[in-house]
Amino acid sequence: MKTSEPPIVVQHVFDVPVYRVWNALTLPEEMRQWFFPNIPEYEAKVGFETQFTVENDGRIFPHVWKVLEVAHLRKMVQEWRYEGYAGRCTVSYTLEAIKELTRLTVTVTVLEDFPDNIPEFKKESCIAGWEYFILQNLKKYLEG
Repeated sequence: MKTSEPPIVVQHVFDVPVYRVWNALTLPEEMRQWFFPNIPEYEAKVGFETQFTVENDGRIFPHVWKVLEVAHLRKMVQEWRYEGYAGRCTVSYTLEAIKELTRLTVTVTVLEDFPDNIPEFKKESCIAGWEYFILQNLKKYLEG
């Protein structure tokens, strides 16, 4: 993923009220159900940081997240980086209530280029990952 590439955007309308989507994105006990089971702690509070490790194909990715912006029930922005690897991005979650439905838009914007030689850092991999988390896992978690 490169700064020269357009942001990655994944969007879905969930058949649940906005507070349900917000809780799934911000409460660690809910995040563990659909996102990463080993998230240690999480607070939707500006300045909050958390770290946890994900392993894939024998590679270890120490995730480091920092909350940059919070507008309760509307928007949250995190900085994502991986300890020991070049690259940094923001992940923005924007929620829009549409009667009893909720439109979630996830936007990934690269701030510093990620390495070319690691498959998980390719744009296609990032798109596939977010589509998996939002369009499959979160959808199943929220809507059954």
